[in-house]
Amino acid sequence: MVRNVLGSILALAGATAAVWSPFRAWYDGRHGSTYRIDDLFSGISATKAEVAGSILLPFAFAALVTLVGLALRSRILVAVAGLITIGFTVLWMVRQGQAAGSLTVDSSGKGLGQGVAMALGGGLVLLLAAGLMSGRRGAEPEPEPHTVAPSVAPTSDTPYERPYEAPYEPQQEQPPAEPPPPSHEQPRPEPPHWPPEGPPRP
Repeated sequence: MVRNVLGSILALAGATAAVWSPFRAWYDGRHGSTYRIDDLFSGISATKAEVAGSILLPFAFAALVTLVGLALRSRILVAVAGLITIGFTVLWMVRQGQAAGSLTVDSSGKGLGQGVAMALGGGLVLLLAAGLMSGRRGAEPEPEPHTVAPSVAPTSDTPYERPYEAPYEPQQEQPPAEPPPPSHEQPRPEPPHWPPEGPPRP
């Protein structure tokens, strides 16, 4: 958010400098608004142009692209506006150098003026603003909710399925314990108890 705010401020400053530059001196005290837009393609001439047909047009278009880019938070559009500003300024410098033979800078006011510096500076500021802006972030996809299969209550049309049960196996009864085998030894009979007189006589 902070980067977008700072980038927007720099972009507006760069666009303002680019639009204001044609109203300053470009070469030998001649304002940029007096150069025709056709001079950039056919060569610099001494014919002065009206403001509507001067090199102000590409800079005004660059400012419009900047505003659209800021409204859409588009770094690409802001960068395109900076390239337009720098491109037309460099093209003018090439044509002016061909017409004058060379480009000079003099502190007395001759040669390249403040308008050229403002145009180049505005284009560089627009590129800086495009690099500083974070742009528009794509909407993050929302996580899909976990779907839970609804429980279906058994109805008359829906057959009721009983849970699986193991078949019943009756427990086998253990056979009764066998009695111990009879002993082959017969118990010995106890001797009779005779009275003291002895056994009875027959």
